[in-house]
Amino acid sequence: MYNAKTLLAELNNEAETTRKFLALVPVDKFDWQPHPRSMTLKRLATHVAELPGWTQMALATSELDFENNPYTYPAVNNTQDLLDFFDLSLAKGQSELEKASDADLLPTWTLRSGAHIISARTRGEVIHMSLCQTIHHRAQLGVFLRLLNVPIPGSYGPSADEMEAMKS
Repeated sequence: MYNAKTLLAELNNEAETTRKFLALVPVDKFDWQPHPRSMTLKRLATHVAELPGWTQMALATSELDFENNPYTYPAVNNTQDLLDFFDLSLAKGQSELEKASDADLLPTWTLRSGAHIISARTRGEVIHMSLCQTIHHRAQLGVFLRLLNVPIPGSYGPSADEMEAMKS
């Protein structure tokens, strides 16, 4: 069973690191992708920015049906747009978790595409999964930034870039 206060603390902790990564995304490389099957840098960064909002969605709805709710990313044309979108997603997630009880995390939430059920988990599990997705895609964003020669911040300790700077 998940605890609302613990999930909120996790969301807030991960948000600090995530914001640092998003602030480094070079606008002039938004259309860059390392492989044809990879997302573009802009799409990946926008996805990372949206993930805290999944907390709000998990608590305020009972499902997401991709077939009947086509998703379009918001207009993100520069770093400030990206950070504003992240801040809005984060605020929605924080607000819902601040007022949630542990019992609110127990009902089932379903991810589907029409009749095909992709997953059915408790709301707490969905929120935890969205935190894992944030960490996963933020790491992917770190690889993209590294490939573009953008020095990256540490996530849970100093990065190689930060270690090198400490030597100087």
